Amino acid sequence: MRPIWTGAITFGLVTIPVKMFSAIQDSSLDLDMLDSRDHSNIKFKRVNENTGKEVPYEKITKGYMYHDKYVVLEKEDFETADAKKTKTIEIIQFVKEEEVDPIYYEQPYYLAPDKLGIKAYGILRDALRASGKVGVASFVMRNKEALCILKPYGEVIVLNRIRFEEEIREPVDLALPPVTKTKTRELEMAGKLIDQLTEKFNIQKYKDTYTEKLMKIIQYKAKTGKAPRKPKMKVVHRGDEDDLVGMLKASLGGGSKRKAS
Repeated sequence: MRPIWTGAITFGLVTIPVKMFSAIQDSSLDLDMLDSRDHSNIKFKRVNENTGKEVPYEKITKGYMYHDKYVVLEKEDFETADAKKTKTIEIIQFVKEEEVDPIYYEQPYYLAPDKLGIKAYGILRDALRASGKVGVASFVMRNKEALCILKPYGEVIVLNRIRFEEEIREPVDLALPPVTKTKTRELEMAGKLIDQLTEKFNIQKYKDTYTEKLMKIIQYKAKTGKAPRKPKMKVVHRGDEDDLVGMLKASLGGGSKRKAS
């Protein structure tokens, strides 16, 4: 793997040189955009809006429209804004992991130590595991300040980028039912159904079957030149929405746990 960021973890007076690597890979198929008339590949070009000519990537810079005029920003300007944060993952505090709501989590990355930081890296990782806590840190990535959580995952420290509070939208103007404060028969039966379907979480049970099925369609069309027969969708009537007790009772009566697809 190639690193996408290099710098250091800092907390207190401790500095740990690290490299950052992507921890995920896309499982979806890499589909190209085609012209429906002749199936030619569609290309996107970066063009100058005045000349209409294509601009080489190395000639592209960034700017901000300020009072009807662009102020051009160079690489040095971003580092000058906060030189420390462009090269460090600064741990601000340590918290219990359950205190961080999952809605804030955005994307995970692996952090690996540089040669000079192997011992300190191992101590931080093992101390986090022993304490049961995670580090809340800030850093700059792609010219944008980011907030993150540092936690051990096996032998590696994972950096989970999280969103700032102002990035989470309030669920306003949504037609939501009021929170039930009294114990009803429906609520009790729903709790029993949850208990019945509760298992220990195992991520290996869950597979991206949609991509697998789509690939089979691609292979079939490549071989036969035509699309496979589309399966008929069966709409099963589950009863009146008001009859929640009946639907919950029927679900509980099934007795079998739902299998992951």
